[in-house]
Amino acid sequence: MVRPAMSSRFVVSGGAQLRGTVRPAGNKNAALPLIAAALLSDEPTEIANVPRIRDVEAMLNLVRGLGAKAAWTADHTLRIEPGNLKPGPLDRELCASLRASILLAGPLLARFGQVALPPPGGDVIGRRRVDTHFLAFEKLGAEVEVGQEYRLQAKKRLQGADIFLDEPSVTATENALMAAVTARGTTVLRNAASEPHVQDLARALCSMGAVIGGIGTNTLTIQGVERLHGTRVEVGPDHIEVGSFIGLAAVTNSPLTIEGVRYEDLRSTLLNFERLGIRPRLDGNRLIVDAPQERRIRPDLGGYVPKIEDGPWPAFPADLISIAIVVATQCEGLVLVFEKMFESRLFFVDKLIAMGARIVLCDPHRALVSGPCELRGSVVVSPDIRAGMAILLAALAAKGESVIHNIEQIDRGYERIDERLRALGAKIERVS
Repeated sequence: MVRPAMSSRFVVSGGAQLRGTVRPAGNKNAALPLIAAALLSDEPTEIANVPRIRDVEAMLNLVRGLGAKAAWTADHTLRIEPGNLKPGPLDRELCASLRASILLAGPLLARFGQVALPPPGGDVIGRRRVDTHFLAFEKLGAEVEVGQEYRLQAKKRLQGADIFLDEPSVTATENALMAAVTARGTTVLRNAASEPHVQDLARALCSMGAVIGGIGTNTLTIQGVERLHGTRVEVGPDHIEVGSFIGLAAVTNSPLTIEGVRYEDLRSTLLNFERLGIRPRLDGNRLIVDAPQERRIRPDLGGYVPKIEDGPWPAFPADLISIAIVVATQCEGLVLVFEKMFESRLFFVDKLIAMGARIVLCDPHRALVSGPCELRGSVVVSPDIRAGMAILLAALAAKGESVIHNIEQIDRGYERIDERLRALGAKIERVS
């Protein structure tokens, strides 16, 4: 079960080698839009392999507030019955705690022709604009009014359009996709995001009766249908969690097996870990990280300092930049990490520096990491989901004891992470 909100901390004794097998949870960034998509039909939808995390519970409370029934029918399986759905209002505090609350705009606009959305919250990793969402809705025929909340209204059924998204935003692509599947005529989404969770959403919509072409590419073509029906879908493995576990094996120099992976989701992740001297082996749907790993940063041709940089899919995921920085502190050599997408994501590196990391923060987007270095235990605060997990990895690699506060941030994205790490031999305790 998801733990209640309270002030908790992790107490970690680092320096131990881990061992064993771990399975990634379902992708939270797929589960959240799938919950929203279930509202497009008035028939029940069942979603399997849903992670039991704080963000999912917040999303469920939002849809319950709209009149839908949402219940766990098994440990990781949800049944959503939107028969009594109404267009609002949405709980302002829940929206402020959850970036994904904006994903309700597309389905509610498609179903009711109106929605009033409080500003979404989420991680404080820089400005996260919502313009792309509303520009797409306007192209489909909605009127947008921006004040203390975002008000959308379509006086008649949404109309298909040729839409060029001004940035390949994941959530904007998902919102436009959900609004377009029942719009009249054909919609073409250009410069669309194509991350694994976007693909999972598109395939789920097709299983509900939508007609979508170009899944997995940056151009999606949607033929609008009159109505959608219920379905049963399964959330795919979280490729960010897979990358986090590769990082865990790397920083603790431990032999770990990660089972239930999708190789197609990992190509860029594995390529960039290879630059750091971390080379997992693929065995069917298992990824095996042997120990010891080389942990030597590979220079570019000519001996130049290499660079790890994020970007829209299929580039290296922005959510793994924090993990890559911690791994680099344990690898021999010099590497430049270039975070292009969020101007505040790298500000957590001061916590790593306090633990003994040799990192120069060149500017809000670039950090130069020199390794290997001996990390030491410290008292730190988790600023967001991904930085929190990165700090936890650093604590497990460090000598001595670390205390990590504000772990509710980590709980938002990683299910029972302390229990799963203890099963691998980690010395970690949750203290409330």
